[in-house]
Amino acid sequence: MLARDRLRWRLAFGGMVVAMVIFGANFVVSRQAILNGLSPHDLLALRFGTAGLILLPTFLSGGLSTCGGVGWGRGATLAIMSGLPMSYLLLTGLTYAPAAHGATIGPGLVTVIGIVGGVILFATVLTRQLVLGIGAVLFGLACLAIAGSTHTNPTILLGDLCFLGVGLIWGCYPLLIQLWRVDALKATAIVSVLSMAYLPFYALFYFRGFDVAPWWVIVLHAINQGLLNVILGLWIWSWAARVLGPAVVGRFPPMIPVIGTLLGIPVLGEIPSGLQIVGIGLIIGGLLIASWRRSAPAALELHQAEIPDYADGEPQPQR
Repeated sequence: MLARDRLRWRLAFGGMVVAMVIFGANFVVSRQAILNGLSPHDLLALRFGTAGLILLPTFLSGGLSTCGGVGWGRGATLAIMSGLPMSYLLLTGLTYAPAAHGATIGPGLVTVIGIVGGVILFATVLTRQLVLGIGAVLFGLACLAIAGSTHTNPTILLGDLCFLGVGLIWGCYPLLIQLWRVDALKATAIVSVLSMAYLPFYALFYFRGFDVAPWWVIVLHAINQGLLNVILGLWIWSWAARVLGPAVVGRFPPMIPVIGTLLGIPVLGEIPSGLQIVGIGLIIGGLLIASWRRSAPAALELHQAEIPDYADGEPQPQR
């Protein structure tokens, strides 16, 4: 039993690394696609067309009249915060600003909002460590804003503002998932299926034919956007979080800006300037400080890992 638990823990640890690589690399892959002919509208259609069709049975199993079982009001709110509006801002921002900015500004603000929201909604203790981490992230965002406003390309600031909007919208999504106790995969199905409402609008106004890129490029981006980022990454994250525990899982998100920044240098040739490096470094450092917590004893984490969840997200009483 103990050997099986260790193997499960190692698989979960490796899975979290894979999820961070998927999320961090997506900023670079999406910007590369935009710079080479695909538009944000094309990527949006590929993202939600692929994920929506795959997760449609999951959505319908929860009931069409109740919007997958959460109600249409809550479902629409989740779709706004993690679906079409958030994704549109993200992909539009990548049209104007470097991938490293998107990989740092969005996750940085999500972390700040998550901490503040946890204090307000769930009575989380605001420690000196969290305050220091938030301060470093906000100071880093200010450095990026100054760098964007003084850059020779003024559109960088516009892209950074889009990423700011991504963080503000997306940061509330996990708080509502926790507050409403919605299963992560069910929430993803609701977001993906409701966001498919964009497809007719795309077909009428933005569809340019299937020859905008080679077919294999379109297929690869459909896999990256819909399957890897929307479905697989979230599923790995959700499963690994139950195995590793919150103290360990909280240390992984700072990998997203690191991967996005480093991968953008060889793939896109985007080398940050001095002030940008300072801002990115402060955000990464702030995320590390805010997310680093002492792990629970290994025996306790293994015990918690064996406690399954109810279907509605309620934790199972310990046996």
